[in-house]
Amino acid sequence: MEGRAMIRGLKETVNLARKLRAEMTPPEIALWQALRTRSGGHKFRRQHPAGIYVPDFFCSKARLAIEVDGRAHDSASVIAKDAARSRFLRDNGIATTRIPAKLVLEDIEAVVRRLVDICDERMKTMRCSPLPYPADGPPPRSGEDRS
Repeated sequence: MEGRAMIRGLKETVNLARKLRAEMTPPEIALWQALRTRSGGHKFRRQHPAGIYVPDFFCSKARLAIEVDGRAHDSASVIAKDAARSRFLRDNGIATTRIPAKLVLEDIEAVVRRLVDICDERMKTMRCSPLPYPADGPPPRSGEDRS
């Protein structure tokens, strides 16, 4: 999984991401102020374009999208759109975690700790591509000695 390329967005999605960065909600601003300091050693991006979607925050190394959900995410139509976004991201090897906006405003430290824990856990479980030969080098050529 670690070897997967960074997910990017279409030109229209990049433009939308720029617009959304300028129009962040108070919970998003608060969370960005906490995450931009590379909490737990993880680099987070805000409003990162991914295909046709723009997750609120994204940790590329841990392949984690973070969505801050306000009351608007309670309606049936938005729940369906959120599910489609999560499915698209999952199909591209990216997990999604949803954080209630109210929780961000009430206990930002706990939210950041939880996000760092999730990133740490994902990093532990992500597998590197195995080498086609042992770590000490390729096998000797026919007729060569390993010593």
